[in-house]
Amino acid sequence: MKTLACTCSDCRSSFSRRSLLKILGAGLLLYPILGKIKPAQAVEHPAKALVLSCIDFRFISLEQEFLSEKMRGKYDWVALAGASLALTGFPHAAEAEVFWDQLELSTQLHGIQKVIILDHQDCGAYTTYLNADLSQDPGREYDLHREYLQQAKNDIQNRYLQLITEGYFLELAGNIRRVV
Repeated sequence: MKTLACTCSDCRSSFSRRSLLKILGAGLLLYPILGKIKPAQAVEHPAKALVLSCIDFRFISLEQEFLSEKMRGKYDWVALAGASLALTGFPHAAEAEVFWDQLELSTQLHGIQKVIILDHQDCGAYTTYLNADLSQDPGREYDLHREYLQQAKNDIQNRYLQLITEGYFLELAGNIRRVV
């Protein structure tokens, strides 16, 4: 009987053709079973929503409290500077691309039905991109967030007709206002 030898440096073993055929035969027998195995599906652990928030650490506790009441812990979470502003490609187009990729995955893997966007007062991304004095005019600041939240909602619903989109504005005082 002819013996085959492995040539890798980690393995100095040898095996016969008969052993090789047994291994291959077992694989052929198991292929119909193993070939039907599918990746995890949303049915196993569905989420209610994908949440997009800003990276600002000052709001994490407020966001978590709000989401635990609203979503009962069943949500996927993405944090990008500026939240709704990130969908415009701020500070780079990659941010918007990351959001769309995560939204697609959240839809496929967890069967989400909703997108929740959490913008906040005194956002550094907004002041960097739009106006350094933005937080000095709370009315104007809120209006700009409302515009970007509405645009984000429109963009999401143009791509994902089945998803509900909600936008919120979080204030430093702890108030949360639904915007869209």
